[in-house]
Amino acid sequence: MTRGDGLLELVAMVGRLRGPGGCPWDAEQTHESLVQYLVEECWELIDAIEAGSREEMIEELGDVLYQVLFHADLAAHTPGEDYDIDDVARHMTAKMVARHPHVFGDREAETAADVVAFWDDLKASEKPHRTSVLDGVPQGMPALALAQKLLGKAEKVGVVREATDAASAPATEAELGDTLLALVASARAQGLDAERALRGAIRSLQDDVRAAEA
Repeated sequence: MTRGDGLLELVAMVGRLRGPGGCPWDAEQTHESLVQYLVEECWELIDAIEAGSREEMIEELGDVLYQVLFHADLAAHTPGEDYDIDDVARHMTAKMVARHPHVFGDREAETAADVVAFWDDLKASEKPHRTSVLDGVPQGMPALALAQKLLGKAEKVGVVREATDAASAPATEAELGDTLLALVASARAQGLDAERALRGAIRSLQDDVRAAEA
């Protein structure tokens, strides 16, 4: 078996499941109906990564890959969409080549920071309709992950949120985890919703960013 044969077998199997004589459930799915499964499979992959289990990683990577192939096969058989997994793969290859001029072109990058700077420049030229550093940030992200991403975006336009005093800040991720859990426990004891509270603070941060960009 040559490299890539397993992937081609999976692509063919998805086509059979969704084709005539295949699975009725698979045949009636839409992009929208599959969203919940994509989210679940991504979180299960994160669990496997954090657990560090080879077997679980193989299984969960396969589940996420299956979602990609399912969406692509669905599109290939939906009038008006008419793209397949090859279109998805070729688009991604072209995108990655363009995003790595230090590998495929004549630009030079000595550090990861240099690469990030390339990406920012290239994203700006690829998507000129984006006029704010907030454009393209998925608002449906969990609040904590969204906050971390937006703080980095905000710094680019000079909006900085004051950090906890270094002397009292957690020194390790384990300490940080304990501190965050204690804050959530305290909020819960007072009848406060930690997720909603953080999203409120995030909205305020985004307002400040937009004001700085105006």
